[in-house]
Amino acid sequence: MGSSGAAKSPKKINLLDHHSIKHLLDESVTEAASPSPILPYTKEKNAFLFTHPPAGSYSTGLVVSSKLPRFSDIYTLTIASADPKSISANKPVVLTKSVTKWFTKEGLLVEGLFWKDVAKLIDDYNGDRKSK
Repeated sequence: MGSSGAAKSPKKINLLDHHSIKHLLDESVTEAASPSPILPYTKEKNAFLFTHPPAGSYSTGLVVSSKLPRFSDIYTLTIASADPKSISANKPVVLTKSVTKWFTKEGLLVEGLFWKDVAKLIDDYNGDRKSK
């Protein structure tokens, strides 16, 4: 696609619509994980993103899932192994935080803050592998 990152318009939503909030955050997680090979599928339960393992590695792919309960501002993002029974699978890592940390009062997503939290979660998952 021919758009540059600088010309990107800010993502604004209605803060009273929890479905819009969850959809926007899930979409942003997919964008934040885009440097790695990803394959977004239709949702399976709460999972919205499935990745392939890197070429030549023995690791499993990832399953990324999220929850945002109705009438709650607590968003839960989980990264787990696509094959939890595999010997190379890591323990799942979870990020639980209020969505108010990532949105302005006007409903604009502060992507930098959100992506920083997602990157830390990915690092935590990968760090678990290194510590084995």
